[in-house]
Amino acid sequence: MGRKLLAAGQLAEALSHYHSAVEGDSKNYLTYYKRAAVFLAMGKSKSALPDLSQAIQLKPDFLAARLQRGNILLKQGSTQEAREDFQAVLKRSPNHEEAHDQLSKAEELELLQEEAHEAHHRGDYITTVQVLEKVIELSPWDPESRELRAECYIRLGDPRKAIMDLTPATRLRADNRAAFLKLSQLHYSLGDHHDSLNQIRECLKLDQDDKECFAHYKQVKKLSKQLDSAEELISEQRYQEAIEKYESVMRTEPNVAFYTNKAKERICFCLVKMKSAEEALDICSSTLTDYYKMNRIFEPFHFIREGLDRAQKLLKQSRKRDYYKILGVSRSANKQEVIKAYRKLAQQWHPDNFQSEADKKEAEKKFIDIASAKEVLTDPEMRQKFDSGEDPLDPENQQGGGGGGSREWPFGFNPFEGGNFHFKFHYN
Repeated sequence: MGRKLLAAGQLAEALSHYHSAVEGDSKNYLTYYKRAAVFLAMGKSKSALPDLSQAIQLKPDFLAARLQRGNILLKQGSTQEAREDFQAVLKRSPNHEEAHDQLSKAEELELLQEEAHEAHHRGDYITTVQVLEKVIELSPWDPESRELRAECYIRLGDPRKAIMDLTPATRLRADNRAAFLKLSQLHYSLGDHHDSLNQIRECLKLDQDDKECFAHYKQVKKLSKQLDSAEELISEQRYQEAIEKYESVMRTEPNVAFYTNKAKERICFCLVKMKSAEEALDICSSTLTDYYKMNRIFEPFHFIREGLDRAQKLLKQSRKRDYYKILGVSRSANKQEVIKAYRKLAQQWHPDNFQSEADKKEAEKKFIDIASAKEVLTDPEMRQKFDSGEDPLDPENQQGGGGGGSREWPFGFNPFEGGNFHFKFHYN
């Protein structure tokens, strides 16, 4: 029945019958060998090894079992044990072609493993990664090689690739809490707090009393809850509460740049939505500066570019003048109300009313804004553009561009002045 089910591809049912067969006749080497074949077909090489070893113990000259065990050991990176199995096959069958080929691979793998460890010992992580590429090709089930390459990727500043190696490594060891913890920490550092939480939970499934995993779990859970809560508040347009929640995020995790910048960016967004122009301008400028710094240090990471783009857009929105607010009129104000408010403020802020140079400059700025507000809100076409979210006096919305304002910007230039300035980014 086991043979028939295996031939039909019904692996779980076949395995059940072979379990019964082993219980019924524990001295039959072929039954162990065939159950090992089912395990291998199911991708469970670790479960197949004990059955192959039992088959060899019952029949030491069973070459097929020795060859199969040697192949598994080779893929697991256990070169010495694999070599012993291939040599045992060749002792009884000197012309066995597959055993010759696999023995050569075992010897090649041993040399490559030594080369990788030597390169790692002298701090040559690029060479270590290159050699481990060949090692892992020969021994894809070896967790140690993947963990070593992951460490090299971390040192080379490529945590995403480290994650790709550590993920299978967690399944290649029976109790790999260290890999789950490292995976969680890497996801956390990259801002993937949900993935970080999932990985640290896997560690605690193996041992709920693991101190390192539990301490990290508490931190990730607290931060993840705050981030999710803040986003929920934003979706409900409860912007002030969202700001407070993101301020809590920065207190909970002040040491990981991603979360600080994320929090600032979202506070910037909330302030823009709340029409708090001055506050928005300050924090949006700060966020943009931070993203520029990160971009210089961590150029390959896409989330920095995305953050930079978002910060630029939010900063641009925060800089827009609110002409209604400047004149102190409602959005429903008619032309007469606009003109009345303009005359009152123009008289109040006329530069001739001020004596000192500093006061005169401040008044000039106010006077220009008041005149601009009157120009826009008394012209039906310009007012309609402004109401739809476009500033008709913004140089970027006109041909030719041109500068405006004297506010200082990160790195000595204003990225939003002029219509012909283009950013160039280079990413791997």
